[in-house]
Amino acid sequence: MSAAAVIAEGRAVLGIELGSTRIKACLVGEHPAEVLATGSYEWQNQLVDGVWTYSLEDVHEGLQRAYSALVADVRERHGAELTTVAAIGVSAMMHGYLAFDDTDELLVPFRTWRNTSTGRAATELSELFGVTIPLRWSIAHLHQAVLNGEPHVARVRFTTTLAGYVHWRLTGERVLGIGDASGMFPIGAEGADYDATMLAQYDALIADAALAGPLRDLLPSILPAGATAGTLTAEGAALLDPTGALRPGAVFCPPEGDAGTGMVATNAVAPGTGNVSAGTSIFAMVVLDRPLEHVHPELDVVATPVGHPVAMVHCNNGTSELAAWVGVFRRFAELAGAPLDADEAYRLLLAEALDGAADAGGVLAYNQISGEPIAQLAEGRPLVVRTPESDLTLANTMRAQVYGVFATLSLGMRALRDEPGVRIDRMQAHGGLFRTAGVAQRFLAAALDAPVGVAESASEGGAWGIAVLASFTASGGGDLAAFLDRDVFGGTDMTVVTPDPADVVGFTSYLEAYESGLAIERRAVDALPLTALQGAVS
Repeated sequence: MSAAAVIAEGRAVLGIELGSTRIKACLVGEHPAEVLATGSYEWQNQLVDGVWTYSLEDVHEGLQRAYSALVADVRERHGAELTTVAAIGVSAMMHGYLAFDDTDELLVPFRTWRNTSTGRAATELSELFGVTIPLRWSIAHLHQAVLNGEPHVARVRFTTTLAGYVHWRLTGERVLGIGDASGMFPIGAEGADYDATMLAQYDALIADAALAGPLRDLLPSILPAGATAGTLTAEGAALLDPTGALRPGAVFCPPEGDAGTGMVATNAVAPGTGNVSAGTSIFAMVVLDRPLEHVHPELDVVATPVGHPVAMVHCNNGTSELAAWVGVFRRFAELAGAPLDADEAYRLLLAEALDGAADAGGVLAYNQISGEPIAQLAEGRPLVVRTPESDLTLANTMRAQVYGVFATLSLGMRALRDEPGVRIDRMQAHGGLFRTAGVAQRFLAAALDAPVGVAESASEGGAWGIAVLASFTASGGGDLAAFLDRDVFGGTDMTVVTPDPADVVGFTSYLEAYESGLAIERRAVDALPLTALQGAVS
């Protein structure tokens, strides 16, 4: 059947992911590996009163713009009109805090994962539960609001993630996939629901607080991958497509976070597999055979979309600073009369990085735009630092910038290497940074000192990953790992890069200097207060 016929007959599947800098829609065919069309919308978080946030109005507009761009792409590529689909999935950046009252009104502006103001709450909860509760988790944000005595706490009746919110608006269902839920509150050992013992511990902890409990009543219900999580309502169709062309009725898979869609997009959902997702944040995940034996502040435990435990190293800062530097060079090219689109600029600059010294010639790049818990940074100040004897060239500068994307991740991965019994059969990478073949992948292999694979679909990212999960639901569910092997990745081209010994030595040298230089970052935070810079933050 032609792509146009698949679209016209409503057999295509739609995935939508709200990332940190881009909302992307991805339409796949009856074979989930076949991408039929895409659409996207650029957006940015804003620093408002010291809080990183997105307005819900921007969420709604971004959804509509990304979907509209997808419809236009369908029309241009296939000469077809998109009026219905077989299934839909929604994914978004995980964690953060969206709290609503009993009239479904948002109580405080969305507090994203990027905020690091939850230190007291995260510490108290980690000690209470005996597991690491990261600063970005939803329960840390909620408990910090309780500790701060914020007036809105008494009115909270429902909390969710960004993916959960969008899913709720499109279907009327207050549910989450288990992967996204695992970034709100710890999941029990059975991998099917929130940990009942920890819920009881928390209720006892805040018995005298203003929060209307029990906590379980304030959290979304959990569904595993493959389950049906509602259908597109008439109101949801109108929100997504104000033109009225989109008809209601499509089934939904459970909404997931970007960690879960990253696992799916890299075929890393079975124990022993792992992946790295590089975007505004960067994180590595390894699916475990069994729970970790020790508590590591660098590691938090989330879940695959089917509930297997996953050790995650999450860094708040990924590719944003690299993108800013690429933007600087694109502007220079424009002034020189040779304008470049973003993909070509990345291709040229990353290729130049290959000619840099293995240790980046003594040039260090710190990509911390916001705080970075793994580096013990409450705030970030992007820096390029070098000593007088360093070799400042374009090649070394670009290699240092790419190394800087992976440096904090490498620091966090040390804890996983020290954990007994953890096996990693393969590491897969995905994200737009890997569209330029062979560069970021090679440097990541050096940073991890492990082989790194990149599939031809890797640059499609989480929007494609959630489309695959929606296809899995439409197919009736079953064994997700088998579905991915058989129906998605069977026959997919895969490029695997093994670490170059010289790169490993060079990156190790870079990382040693980078770790020492973190003291400069801390002094920069003190020397350059953020309040003095807020006017420059969009």
